[in-house]
Amino acid sequence: MGDEKKPKSAGVWPSIKPFVNGGTSGMLATCVIQPVDMVKVRIQLGQGTALSVTKNMLKQEGIGTFYKGLSAGLLRQATYTTARLGSFKILTSKAVEANDGKPLPLYQKALCGLTAGAIGATIGNPADLALIRMQADATLPAAQRRHYKNVFHALVRIVADEGVFALWKGAGPTVVRAMGLNMGMLASYDQSVEFCKDNLGLGETATVLAASTVSGFFASVCSLPFDYIKTQIQKMQPDAQGKYPYTGSFDCALKTLKAGGPLKFYTGFPVYFVRIAPHVMMVWIFLNQIQKTQKSIGL
Repeated sequence: MGDEKKPKSAGVWPSIKPFVNGGTSGMLATCVIQPVDMVKVRIQLGQGTALSVTKNMLKQEGIGTFYKGLSAGLLRQATYTTARLGSFKILTSKAVEANDGKPLPLYQKALCGLTAGAIGATIGNPADLALIRMQADATLPAAQRRHYKNVFHALVRIVADEGVFALWKGAGPTVVRAMGLNMGMLASYDQSVEFCKDNLGLGETATVLAASTVSGFFASVCSLPFDYIKTQIQKMQPDAQGKYPYTGSFDCALKTLKAGGPLKFYTGFPVYFVRIAPHVMMVWIFLNQIQKTQKSIGL
């Protein structure tokens, strides 16, 4: 009986803590990574190499352009990362309980990661769509530019011009990408932490850094093909006859495969890895620091 009353006395904080921590660490990581993300989107839109894209952006648009879409990036983390890290923590806790407190096998962690990714992406899709459009805007011909001022202006305009369901345009590939990314990111991180501590005997800082690196690599490998398709779908415009280049994700995947083979899906992998891996690493490092601070002040 005593155990049942304990969580109640603690209030709602234990329930919302994984979500608050997840969202905060994601937003902090995004502030650091946003410029790299801008370059990645431009490379995927076929504007050249990382160096040439960076030089052109600096010369033609100034340093501020690297932070275009930051409001959308932060809102995306506040929705997407809050939901995926919070739900992963809750799903794994429930699974450990069902497993009599024993560590979870990798396939169960992967399933929790897949589910958490799907939940997060569904909630975060509107902000993700706004972010992609804001980042791609400068690459469009002047007549087609949307000129969104910030993420809220973008969301209001999308609803007004295209209807509320347009906010979930590209949700299919976004959810699938998130499932791949989170399966790679979350399962490999937990597994690596166990391996570094138990098999290699590493200390806390070394464990977090090593596990974060492994996590970043697997997140990139598992998600880039879906990210490539998602970007193509979200940025497509109808031609003069009102016809879109792809009818959907599957059509985009088939045409890409036919045109460039399987490696076409890994276009821009080095930049994508440089974009995803540090973000994943920083999310874990910030999360670890937030949890340590909370422990030290008794939260």
